[in-house]
Amino acid sequence: MTGKNRVALICGGVAALMLVAAFAAVPLYQLFCQVTGFDGTVRKAEAAPTEVLDQMATIHFDTNVRNLPMTFKAEQVTQKVHVGETGMAYFTVTNTSNAPIHATAAYNVVPEHAGPYFQKLQCFCFEGQEIAAGESVTFPVQYFVAPELATDVEARGVREITLSYTFYPTKGFQQAALAESGIGKAG
Repeated sequence: MTGKNRVALICGGVAALMLVAAFAAVPLYQLFCQVTGFDGTVRKAEAAPTEVLDQMATIHFDTNVRNLPMTFKAEQVTQKVHVGETGMAYFTVTNTSNAPIHATAAYNVVPEHAGPYFQKLQCFCFEGQEIAAGESVTFPVQYFVAPELATDVEARGVREITLSYTFYPTKGFQQAALAESGIGKAG
């Protein structure tokens, strides 16, 4: 193998690794954020806490849609819950187009300090949803604010938390990205 061939092979390998890293970055970042609560990302809990505090928290619900012919709204703008108490919120999505929509909802929590303590027991987020033309679907979110919020120095004063969801299109995303990169094209 000549030096030029070796350099070309190394460059091709590096380019392939960069492409794989680009596709893996978003799911790995989402997993990292869900596990750690980093950047205000809500954690998925296995069970509700056994301790309910006298302290109240006001939860605000925010909904957004990115490049989709749909409406998305929370059935309630705010809820007041005791810290440690399980809350339930409902969100309704309506496909306003004449074709099915494939979408996924991502979320975060503000302020960021509350992210590790705002935990969900049930959620529709990060799961691809198919919504038929003209269809309305209601999604539940079961959540709680962990009692540890009250003792965290950085989050101790937090009593208002905003849970924000954004629906974005997902069908064909990977196929379009692969087509743009040239992978899978007959050569």
